[in-house]
Amino acid sequence: MNGVSREPFPASEGWSAWPAPAKLNLFLQIVRRRADGYHQLQTVFRLLEWGDTVHLRPRSDGVIARVGGSVPGVAEDRDLLVRAAKLLKTASNCALGADISVEKRIPAGGGFGGGSSDAASVLVALNRLWRLGLDTSALAELGLRLGADVPVFVRGDNAWAEGVGEQLTPLALPPAWYVLADPGVHVPTAELFRAPDLTRHAAPAKISDFVSGNLLGNAFEPVLRRREPAVEAAFQVLARIGKPRLTGSGSGCFVEFADRASAEAGLAELSGLRAWVVAGAARSPLQASLTEPV
Repeated sequence: MNGVSREPFPASEGWSAWPAPAKLNLFLQIVRRRADGYHQLQTVFRLLEWGDTVHLRPRSDGVIARVGGSVPGVAEDRDLLVRAAKLLKTASNCALGADISVEKRIPAGGGFGGGSSDAASVLVALNRLWRLGLDTSALAELGLRLGADVPVFVRGDNAWAEGVGEQLTPLALPPAWYVLADPGVHVPTAELFRAPDLTRHAAPAKISDFVSGNLLGNAFEPVLRRREPAVEAAFQVLARIGKPRLTGSGSGCFVEFADRASAEAGLAELSGLRAWVVAGAARSPLQASLTEPV
């Protein structure tokens, strides 16, 4: 019909939509470098009521295909959504396939977990759509093969994390709202881990240290602020409305507020910075979607 836009992924054609929420690292420290070259971390993951949307449609011919909406510059064989689907298909010996697309809202390289969350949503959703019956632990183990942040999105709880980020202890966090900012720069994580000025031997902390408010820093913050003028500029702007923090090993920054009105008032004071307001989640929106019929 003229003047009426068509839904690009209609349920009438077998599509279903799945949330892929972003995350914040409320603090992050490195306690040691392991013999295998990986770093032992401690962090707290906070899931958000905002993120990407993954669209899936099962196929009977076994083909895994990316359909439009791809991440610019990412080849299909390197796309985490496609890799997640193929990994699940192989691990479960499933004969089915899927069409996959994603609506990207989470900026790449910001440390907000976009790629990892997309992969987790593919694992969780296809496990249901293909009727595989794998439990959460099995899906989280598969997710770890795709990336250290994938398990927290599979499990869906705010969490205290150790190891490379895969040893998770669910953590109840109070309601909070955040002003997020994206300085728009992307430094490869491997490069940051090699930085000579990165602190790698922080004293191990306990959950009680975080709860008491003694842990708010991020080991990558001073490194990125020295290397990237855009990150330093974002911190200077955000400091007008509160205490800025860095998330993950990306350039994304945030300020926490107790309520939405305060966060929106803070956002209104900013200029010259790509920033927006989101709510912290008590639990992943992905897990909430599993209660809905498909």
